[in-house]
Amino acid sequence: MIGEKPVNVTGELHDVFVEDFRRELAEIQSPEARRLFVLAKANHLSHMRTAEYVTLVAAADVSGHHGVGVLLESCLGDHLAFVERTKRLIRNVIEAKVAARATS
Repeated sequence: MIGEKPVNVTGELHDVFVEDFRRELAEIQSPEARRLFVLAKANHLSHMRTAEYVTLVAAADVSGHHGVGVLLESCLGDHLAFVERTKRLIRNVIEAKVAARATS
């Protein structure tokens, strides 16, 4: 795969994801639930991206393009840092909501 001409991607998976996201988000009334839904979907996309990086690193290593693998692993590290920040944000939103209910 590395060193080969890229294939044309239709983006069908992306289109289906966006369509489902918009439909499901429109059904949610609570602002807090909407916020958590958006964060959950961002987390879902992050997991898909992580899998892409892991696969690309493996492909680079198997094909002997170790420099490419190192660069991809660096990108994966940055991406995983973003995933951790998103998890903390989700946790903070939930903790704030629980604390607000406890004081009510």
